[in-house]
Amino acid sequence: MVRLQDHLPADHRLGQVYRWGSILSALVLLVFGLAGLLDDIPFFSTRGEHVMGMSSNGLLSVTSIVVAVFLLVAARVGGNFASTANMLMGAVFILAGLLGLAVMDTKANFLAFGLANVFFSFVVGLVMMTFGMYGRVNLYLPYDNPYYQARHPEAAEPHEALPESSLAARSKLRTIPPKTTA
Repeated sequence: MVRLQDHLPADHRLGQVYRWGSILSALVLLVFGLAGLLDDIPFFSTRGEHVMGMSSNGLLSVTSIVVAVFLLVAARVGGNFASTANMLMGAVFILAGLLGLAVMDTKANFLAFGLANVFFSFVVGLVMMTFGMYGRVNLYLPYDNPYYQARHPEAAEPHEALPESSLAARSKLRTIPPKTTA
């Protein structure tokens, strides 16, 4: 079984994309969480108070800060950990948006989600997932991409021997032979 998290070199240029994705997402969440705590809002209110155009309570503020710290740690570690953290937290944000939509205007709305929170959660979740998947999930990855090499170990060897300027040779090797029917 190929484990893609083992194939990205520590100094690969994709690591910077994953780090910046984590940092940007963490900064937005940190500002939102700190603004909510500084407003001295009730901790378990299901109605919430407006903070930065969204509804918030103390629990949502603390949760935002905890997630922001996790993303900053992921950015510090970098590499595949940051990528995986972005993908995971992106999925969690999308699920939180769906759950917030389901429990809005009920007593089960313990994070005081409003419609603006749902939209924010969807957008931030998609942005984090995009940052996490960048360079990992694509139909046509370049041959020098470590994820391409991990998925196609038999095809990665001959491509390493090609000169970098040989684009014609690379495009010729990329073509897939037609399937034969027997």
